Amino acid sequence: MSEQSTDLRETVRQRYAATAVKVTEGGTACCGPQPVEVDENFGSTLYAADERDALPAEAVAASLGCGNPTAVADLHEGERVLDLGSGGGIDVLLSARRVGPTGRAYGLDMTDEMLQLALANAAKAGATNVEFLKGTIEAIPLPADTIDVVISNCVINLSTDKPAVFAETFRVMRPGGRIGVSDVVADDTLTAEQRADRGDYVGCIAGALSFAEYRAGLEAAGFTDVEITPTHSVADGMHSAIVRATKPLTADASPEAAESADACCGINACCTSAETSGDSALTVTEAKTASGCACQN
Repeated sequence: MSEQSTDLRETVRQRYAATAVKVTEGGTACCGPQPVEVDENFGSTLYAADERDALPAEAVAASLGCGNPTAVADLHEGERVLDLGSGGGIDVLLSARRVGPTGRAYGLDMTDEMLQLALANAAKAGATNVEFLKGTIEAIPLPADTIDVVISNCVINLSTDKPAVFAETFRVMRPGGRIGVSDVVADDTLTAEQRADRGDYVGCIAGALSFAEYRAGLEAAGFTDVEITPTHSVADGMHSAIVRATKPLTADASPEAAESADACCGINACCTSAETSGDSALTVTEAKTASGCACQN
């Protein structure tokens, strides 16, 4: 990572750490925490009143997003959801309610203060199907092919390595999984310098991709059915947008599998007279048994 990218990440971390501290300290006041000061294009006002009322006040107060991804992600019972840049946990807690006790909602954040606030909010909400992870969205600490839905609320825009974010999102997602993201997107006519003139990274403006760049980035990572729909303007030529995309059912995240089209269950030329174990340390029978392959004979 370049020195500039490191500095930008630290700037973002400090801003969100300060937000978490402000909300936590506000919780000791007689009237509870006040929402962090943002304009009408960002924050808790983008959520329905019944959603806000069902959550701890601290989770609502810490919201800094530009949309409501849980309203567009079409979550279902039993699904596993990952929120990139989960902050105080508002979208994780809303997701947890939608996926129910048989599902699970993960939040990923790089800021200790936000993670502490999110854990406290989860405890206040009585949410038992949530888990908060420390890490960056460019290196997600989850195994491949484990997540059904990835959401994010105006956070991908903050990354200085968006191709890594898209690649990691694709990696952890199960084939057939989908993205339901809110983010800031720029008109294709705006240059990077013009975007920078409209704000800074912490304000979710300067790092915005254009519509064409966002689509190209997702498609380069392997996503299909990309849809980017602007919802409201946040600055001249800059929009809050809903981003949807799908990981194809035929997506193959295993380099080993790509080496042999006839491989299955750890076996090359599976169920033919020429079959061999893909692992030289295992016999064919051992490899099939270890993988649970249905073709055991």
